Amino acid sequence: MSMRSGELEPRPANELLTESHETALQGLRSFEALILDTLAHSGLPTDGILVGLEERHALMESSGFALRRLPAEKRGQATYISKMIIAGSVGLFDAALNYLWDETVLELRKRVVNFDLQYFYEVAEKNDNKRKELKGEEDLPKLDDQKLLSGCREIGLISDIGFQELDLIRYMRNWASAAHPNQAELDGLQLANWLGTCIKHAITLPYDHITAQVKKLLVKVKEKRLDDSAIKEITTFFVNLPPVQADPLASGFFGRYTTLTTGPETLDNIRRLWPELWQQVSEETRYNFGFRLGRFRANGDQEQAELARQLIDLAEGATYLPSEERAWELDGALDDLIDAHNGWSNFYTEPPIARRLQELVGQHGDVPEALSRKYVLGIIEAFLSNGNGIAINADPIYRDLIARFNPQQASLALRAFTDPTIVSKLQQKLPQEQWNELLGLIESKLTGRRDRDLLDTVENHAGKPHQLGKDPEIKLQLKRFND
Repeated sequence: MSMRSGELEPRPANELLTESHETALQGLRSFEALILDTLAHSGLPTDGILVGLEERHALMESSGFALRRLPAEKRGQATYISKMIIAGSVGLFDAALNYLWDETVLELRKRVVNFDLQYFYEVAEKNDNKRKELKGEEDLPKLDDQKLLSGCREIGLISDIGFQELDLIRYMRNWASAAHPNQAELDGLQLANWLGTCIKHAITLPYDHITAQVKKLLVKVKEKRLDDSAIKEITTFFVNLPPVQADPLASGFFGRYTTLTTGPETLDNIRRLWPELWQQVSEETRYNFGFRLGRFRANGDQEQAELARQLIDLAEGATYLPSEERAWELDGALDDLIDAHNGWSNFYTEPPIARRLQELVGQHGDVPEALSRKYVLGIIEAFLSNGNGIAINADPIYRDLIARFNPQQASLALRAFTDPTIVSKLQQKLPQEQWNELLGLIESKLTGRRDRDLLDTVENHAGKPHQLGKDPEIKLQLKRFND
């Protein structure tokens, strides 16, 4: 269409976008000049304090897309997201990351409370003595962020993929945010992407079908004594429940049953449901119930020990009782090691616990079969490091313990990349280097043909270690292990 005399020709869209971009940058420049001038007049440092203008603008532009996933009612309550964006806009990306993680933790705690707090505590806190301190919502801050994430994953409040994504952000928050002195650099697109991840996997993720059913079940078990039809409906639900969902549910029932304040109606309900649920529970978790009984007795909690024995006897599970106190000590030491490893001062707290493990397993690495998987994964998790540095005084001990692995334990170590916690850790550079070291340490111990074939495939994998479980050939080889 021709232009009439006196009319202005429409301006191209890219020209308008460029002008908008320049306007936004000019506003940020003016604000930055004001802030830095104020700092300079006060005699404070100004170099390297604020992130560059382009990165700030990238964050502001991209955050809008991430926020589209957040419903209006939740958006109006997301105080820490507001603080994140404000901190990012002025160039304080380390503080912005800290605020984003605060919002994520706050939302995960809300999800836990709305689901079943006692059940969550039973699953998330493996240490019986520490679990006694966890009662109400006000005790949630006593759990560190790693346990919060792991517990949410185990009971289905976040997915395995969500756990890996969020755990990476947790790591970056610990080592690249204002929560800890550091020299790390963050960029705007990265921060905006993490905002989208937290919204998708922590704030707005709906319950899957099984998790929703478990929530209803937990309410029913607490409400009143169940009749025969309700018991039949629930036990039918158990039939196709895989161990990854059955184990946390059984742990929740076990914890509730051995709590001295649990009412008689709930105790009756658990007794009637327990034998059917037991059929779906993994061997590792069954043995864990025996270890917990042993720890009750060792701590003088005789009433709780009696209740625990009732459930084990009800399932005809006497074979899962521990044969000696050493097993209880070893199990507790592994819990203590992981707690120390995930703590702030792990470089100092890990070595004495590692030495205790060294004494408990002996020169030949003698570990009860029931604890083998937990033992191997615990040692590997610590050996891979926290991603920030090697625990110098503990590393030789871990290498010695790995050197004591028998062929069966070495086989478990080779397949450690299938464990969600190990997968998450392997996203980081230092654990990737340690993983290659691990493969060298266990190579001579792998005597089975399938183990050696899998080792060859793993070593020749072209991707990063955390992607091993997605390789089609590796998936096929792992399937053969289970056939």
